Amino acid sequence: MPKFAVIVPAAGRSSRFHDKEKKPFASLDGRAVWLRSVELFVNRPDVAQTILVISPDDQDLFERRYRANIVFMNVQVVHGGAERFDSVANALAKLKPEVDFVAVHDAVRPCLSSELVDSVFTAAAQQGSAMLALQVTDTVKQADANRYVNATMPREGLWLAQTPQVFRRDWLVDAYARRQSVPQPITDDAQLIEAVGHKVYLVPGSSNNIKITTKEDLLLAKAILQSRPDTKPKGPIHPFAEDKMW
Repeated sequence: MPKFAVIVPAAGRSSRFHDKEKKPFASLDGRAVWLRSVELFVNRPDVAQTILVISPDDQDLFERRYRANIVFMNVQVVHGGAERFDSVANALAKLKPEVDFVAVHDAVRPCLSSELVDSVFTAAAQQGSAMLALQVTDTVKQADANRYVNATMPREGLWLAQTPQVFRRDWLVDAYARRQSVPQPITDDAQLIEAVGHKVYLVPGSSNNIKITTKEDLLLAKAILQSRPDTKPKGPIHPFAEDKMW
């Protein structure tokens, strides 16, 4: 069985969230968004390492609020850098020797399902790299700076990127070592892998695998989670948790 490491970047500035809490630390139906994003990975037998990347500015808050969670869930915390790619690079430097594949999953995608994780992990093990994505079904318009339509774009073959994005360890480490030499801008890890010459296989994702960007997204995520048969973790999220916390 191949072994996976999961890197969960949570060091962003949350500039569009407009709240006193950053997105990863906001409460979603009783638990922090980042906890819901991480919990699907920590008990999987094929996951050898889970790394959460936070901003150094959030270290004190994180220690005070989540230290017990981190210890109980065996999640490693590293500090992020100035940009998302710097954050992932810091996590790559901490990989365990036994890791074969690396998954990168947004800390603010808390509605991922175990079935989707199974699908993208299996595809990555077969193909070398794989990512979740949604095929575009709506009509796509290209606009100018004043919001007037310039063109209607053909949607055939267009997909919307999601996470996890999963890669062979050696491919991702090599791509990050070469990232300064590839054409910019690079907006996600899959594009970086493509830029150094590898193909990325698309695994159908889900419209429920939403990314929290605004506070309104929390309401949608809560509705998605509450529509599922069982949205609670198996057992407490840390040894001092009480049932009323859920």
